[in-house]
Amino acid sequence: MSAPAKAFAPVRLQNVYLVAERPAALHAFYSRALGLSLKFADGERWYQYGVGGGNVSLACREEAAPATAGAVMVFEVADFDGAAERIAAAGGEVLGLRDMGTHGAVLSLRDPEGHVVQLFRRAPAPGAQAQP
Repeated sequence: MSAPAKAFAPVRLQNVYLVAERPAALHAFYSRALGLSLKFADGERWYQYGVGGGNVSLACREEAAPATAGAVMVFEVADFDGAAERIAAAGGEVLGLRDMGTHGAVLSLRDPEGHVVQLFRRAPAPGAQAQP
């Protein structure tokens, strides 16, 4: 098996999120019980906390990857080039790509045991040339 292309190899664990039925209630719990400081919120759909250089988040079902429950690992990558082929060749399945505009894009996949994992690619900085 060949090594992953440099652009496709994860550069860091970007986020881990829990899919929650009641994200606002869980936000109250995690901020009180663990003292997590809110970094970003999207109404009551998504709560994100900065923890040790990474992120931990709470997501409503609509914000989560398709057919997801429990925890999801999100790896930041520089590019999605060749991702679908590599995932399929390794026995996984691509579930879809979500463009989040100026924030970036997320490629959702399912590993051979059925776990959902996501790859996050940041949007180019304003004025920067996008990579082809």
